[in-house]
Amino acid sequence: MNTRVDNEVSIGIAETGVYVPPGVETAADMAKQTGIPEEVIRQKFGLVQKHVADESMHASDMAIAAARPILERIDPLEIDVVIYYGSPHKDYPVWSCAPKIQHALGAKNAYAFEIMNVSSCFPIALKVAKDMLAADRSIRTILLAGGCKESQIIDYQNPRSRFMFNFADGGAAALVKRGETGNRILGSGFLTDGSFYDDVKVPAGGSAMPASFDTVRNRLHAIDVRDPADMKERLDSVSIPNFIAAVEKAIANSGYRVGDIDWLLPLHTKRSMFRQLLQGLGLSEQQAVYLDEYGHMSALDPCFGFHLAKNRFQPGDLIVTVSAGTGYTWAATAILWEGASVNGL
Repeated sequence: MNTRVDNEVSIGIAETGVYVPPGVETAADMAKQTGIPEEVIRQKFGLVQKHVADESMHASDMAIAAARPILERIDPLEIDVVIYYGSPHKDYPVWSCAPKIQHALGAKNAYAFEIMNVSSCFPIALKVAKDMLAADRSIRTILLAGGCKESQIIDYQNPRSRFMFNFADGGAAALVKRGETGNRILGSGFLTDGSFYDDVKVPAGGSAMPASFDTVRNRLHAIDVRDPADMKERLDSVSIPNFIAAVEKAIANSGYRVGDIDWLLPLHTKRSMFRQLLQGLGLSEQQAVYLDEYGHMSALDPCFGFHLAKNRFQPGDLIVTVSAGTGYTWAATAILWEGASVNGL
């Protein structure tokens, strides 16, 4: 627990909301579909279950559903900006869902746009929102809304994409405000290793390989890994060090040290990586949120973890949201908990 404060205008998370679709796929269900033993899915993949949306729910719908509880506590006309930060796998391939979210929520005074950096995007979105609020005094409230339906782009019959079998569906939203007194968004740290740019992608559907009968027949519209053994060899040596480097940079930019961290809110990974990350930062599992009941929801995970843990934070706690996205970018943003919990709870 920490007590350090400064004289900057406080910009923090005033409200959060999450949504999970009712459909559930258990570890046993995944075992039947993949041929992977249930115990491996539970212990290695770190999944008890995950939520899966049906054909009626899309990324935009889940982002909207996550944001709706926030509008029970704030007039939508008070929202100045709506930013979609969720999965790039949306309702349509060349389309912005931010205007749909703005319209559905009645945020008529807000302009809307999207930022996308696959799974690393929530810590980046927090920095973007903070910097916008700090730079433009006409903006007071920004809604970050994200949705994920990446369970739809998994091919359980493709062993090359096995490490992404934890993809799940959901929505998560955060309202960022100037003058928030319950918590304060602090510094961030990001790094990118672009040598991984071609390792993970959905091969078909873009300009490099337009959709065709052959791309559908050859199952090229699901996420794939070009060469899993090669990527693993290159990624294993840098992944945890880069996670830690992003966290260290965020903490240093906030005026703290790694030993000051009270909570870590990471993306959902396999259990061994989760434990390695905690060990590298000197944290216990009780100081982090592990989404083994939800799965990996692209960029949503740290926001989802914040929502789940917020009633456990104590004044002075230093919280770090951290994630990584294929390509590969590692991202972290720190938050100082200063008092009353989000949503007034």
